[in-house]
Amino acid sequence: MAGPLILHIETATNICSVALSEGDRQLSLIESSQDRSHATLLNTFIRQSLEDAGKHLKNLDGVAVSKGPGSYTGLRIGVSTAKGLSYALEIPLLASGTLENMASGSLSNDLVRSLAATYGDQLLLCPMLDARRMEVYAGFYTMKKEIFREVSADIIAEESYREILESHHVCFFGNGADKCKAILDQSNAHFIDEINPSATSMIIPVLERYKQKQFEDVAYFEPFYLKDFIATIPKKKLL
Repeated sequence: MAGPLILHIETATNICSVALSEGDRQLSLIESSQDRSHATLLNTFIRQSLEDAGKHLKNLDGVAVSKGPGSYTGLRIGVSTAKGLSYALEIPLLASGTLENMASGSLSNDLVRSLAATYGDQLLLCPMLDARRMEVYAGFYTMKKEIFREVSADIIAEESYREILESHHVCFFGNGADKCKAILDQSNAHFIDEINPSATSMIIPVLERYKQKQFEDVAYFEPFYLKDFIATIPKKKLL
């Protein structure tokens, strides 16, 4: 059997990404890094991804969403859309962590593979998302995709991750890693560019959840914000 047909939605950052998979095979992928475009592009991408694969909404066995952490607005749009599809089509809702997805997707990167061949079990994966100023959302994973340290919001300083870097080599990536390069200037810290959140990285983590029937409650599921949302107040009054 080919496996379940699942629609994957990734909107945790400025990237709007939609993929369709059948089992562990990607059928289509559409994504854009145009900022603040999720509300405009997401439904179009969903329709296009189905059309590209010659599938229809009624064919879906499940819908999956990247649950965060990340942008409050982006997560709300992605989760609301996924919940709406799950409810209307009466199919399971699945969710996987954004950083977990990035760690899974990084395993296909040539530089990550090269580091893994050199350092073996001493290598850890650390996907990072920018949380403004000198703060990042970060998680640490082994090469077997096991959690080494839970996801947290970290303020980056010279002593950040010192204990981990003393005993392990760490591969840092994601849009939060750029601000860390100059500060985490250690021989065991390796930085890799262009590994970003993508719906294609959700396929394997979501498939594992589907097989184990780890479905979300459509009525009560909420994104993993990690930090409380704080609305900004304009400095100038608008007439």
